[in-house]
Amino acid sequence: MHAHHDRTVIRNVILHLNNEQPLLADLYEPPAPGDVGLRCTNLRMMNGKRPVFVDDVKSIFFFPYLHIRFVEIPPAAMAGADSSLATMDDDADDAGPQGHGALLPEPEPEPDLEIDEDFLRRIREV
Repeated sequence: MHAHHDRTVIRNVILHLNNEQPLLADLYEPPAPGDVGLRCTNLRMMNGKRPVFVDDVKSIFFFPYLHIRFVEIPPAAMAGADSSLATMDDDADDAGPQGHGALLPEPEPEPDLEIDEDFLRRIREV
């Protein structure tokens, strides 16, 4: 185990666990390809409260990757951590309007959502 240094902690990472609500945690180190799991501390629910299955949020937790769907590391979480990871987001900014523009237009899918709701309603009635 690595020594714990507050300056290297990656804060407010979101763990999306299999069949569970997401949890907030602080990582000791960024995830690496060879890891079998994720080591973290300060485990809490998205509203900041202590999960019922945790005795002390300040404990060290180890989640095997087999229980994690994915890990979300917000750009702000990388501030003050490993600078090589913090700069990965710079490439996305270079994409310009077309990179982010694809996310903006959403009025068109709404009719599909209504159809899906009607479809689901019909399925439930069967």
